[in-house]
Amino acid sequence: MFYLTHTPWWLKKIYPTCIWDIPVNDKSIFITFDDGPHPEATPFVLERLKQYEAKGTFFCIGKNVAAHPSIFETIKKEGHALGNHTMHHANGWQTANEIYIKEISDANILIDTHLFRPPYGRIKKAQIKELQRPTNGISTTYKIIMWSVLSGDFDTGIDGEKCFQNVIRSVRPGSIIVFHDSAKALPRLQYALPKLLNWLKENNYITKPIVL
Repeated sequence: MFYLTHTPWWLKKIYPTCIWDIPVNDKSIFITFDDGPHPEATPFVLERLKQYEAKGTFFCIGKNVAAHPSIFETIKKEGHALGNHTMHHANGWQTANEIYIKEISDANILIDTHLFRPPYGRIKKAQIKELQRPTNGISTTYKIIMWSVLSGDFDTGIDGEKCFQNVIRSVRPGSIIVFHDSAKALPRLQYALPKLLNWLKENNYITKPIVL
């Protein structure tokens, strides 16, 4: 499986209106979690974040919010930020624009946020334009959140230590880091996330939610 754990400058140039990192004046970083809520992975994440007094941003799939409303409410009550990750994890490259926008609008009835992350990071420029400049198809102006550091926890070919190393090798103040609160990622997440949170604390990083 090929993927870039650190987002190169040239990729940011291709999608210049998307947010890849966040300018900061301190050692703040932003850990994000895609694909939840999940009945096992999300409570694990919430407990670890609470343990380290850290806040995250959860990019939720609409159908999972509908299936696990109490977990979704806990995410909100504990002060984490929320993002939209479509209703059914739609791939923007493979989905007609009208259907893709509906995926996002339907999910946002449940999630109610102006933060959006395209599943797989795959989105057409026409879709970006419509999300950022609403037309008849959508009523919210979205901030499209990409990432600067990819843990790789979705990759069953690596272990949790590799995920941890993927992050600490590239993390900088203002980095947006991706993990997944999903069944597939859980074996690596359970190892890498606590170790990372401890490393961040030891190195004086502050883990914040994305608020834009």
